[in-house]
Amino acid sequence: MLSSKHLLGIQDILAEDIDLIFKTATEFKEVINRPIKKVPSLRDITIANLFFEDSTRTRCSFETAVHRLGGEVFTLAASGSSASKGESLVDTALNIEAMGVSGLVIRSTISGGPAMVAKRVSIPVINAGDGRHEHPTQGLLDLLTLQESLGPLEGRRVAI
Repeated sequence: MLSSKHLLGIQDILAEDIDLIFKTATEFKEVINRPIKKVPSLRDITIANLFFEDSTRTRCSFETAVHRLGGEVFTLAASGSSASKGESLVDTALNIEAMGVSGLVIRSTISGGPAMVAKRVSIPVINAGDGRHEHPTQGLLDLLTLQESLGPLEGRRVAI
């Protein structure tokens, strides 16, 4: 179990949590190579993707992950939501939470937007990129890729 229910930024993640995330990711990587690419880990779970900034790769990655883990997912874009009429990100998230979803994945142009939402909802929030601020899931993927390629990273300096 992770120490926080939210994934909002890289600096907030404990080393033990990163190790658990990487161990779990490595175990789930084998699912991709199976004939049936689904496991029931998220059975009866619905995740809402709130993508208020365009990102095909990140959106599709989250949608695919939820499907492969056996959950349900729907994606809401700013252009097709009440955000286009001025509803705030927090208000949109509260409305979606009231529908009984189990978690929110948020991509926003607002730096700190997912953190603002996390303070107001009772369900887990994952930051899928917030403006020019953070993209912790991409950072974790980059870190795992480097670790798989280079081995232990402790004491190394890597420039990207």
